[in-house]
Amino acid sequence: MHEVIGARQTRAFRVLWMLEELGLEYMHHDAAPRSDALLKHNPTGKAPVLLVDGAPVIDSTAIITFLADRHGAESGTMTYPAGTLERAHQDAFTHFVLDEMDAVLWTAARHSFVLPEEKRVPAVKDSLKWEFERSQSVLLERMGEGPYLMGERMTVPDIIAAHCVPWAMLSKFPLLDDFKAYGKRLSQRPAYQRAAGK
Repeated sequence: MHEVIGARQTRAFRVLWMLEELGLEYMHHDAAPRSDALLKHNPTGKAPVLLVDGAPVIDSTAIITFLADRHGAESGTMTYPAGTLERAHQDAFTHFVLDEMDAVLWTAARHSFVLPEEKRVPAVKDSLKWEFERSQSVLLERMGEGPYLMGERMTVPDIIAAHCVPWAMLSKFPLLDDFKAYGKRLSQRPAYQRAAGK
């Protein structure tokens, strides 16, 4: 039994979605960032934390990669095996989405409400919006025909990229039609709907 700590509205959603895609049983503890439940396992207080036999794993990407490797690699579900060329391409997508999309949205959030008010630079958001729009174009070009980033198989970076779509909408960031459609298509998956509590 896996235990997920973190509010559904945070990156903990990615972990819940992966668990649903893999058909694994889990318990979900809805905990706000910097709550005692999170600080107990992660000194930053950031969500999510996954407890595996009582041992904590932190960082949403580390968690969903671990889950895919442990429970999906042999069956070809959600990942390619480590050491394969396909896995190298998959990991390249993961790092691109983290560096060029997730990090941009997180920086905007930091300068909107996370950092102390005197440390915020609201003007940086114009540059971040430009970066985010450009990165969508690059991602879509690299994706090709799809329907997923790696072609016919949904993998770890799809969860991260698709999770950026509603986050961008909430942040009023520009969304290209094709990227928005990609996110909508993935959000209609039954596992996504279950993770969202729908």
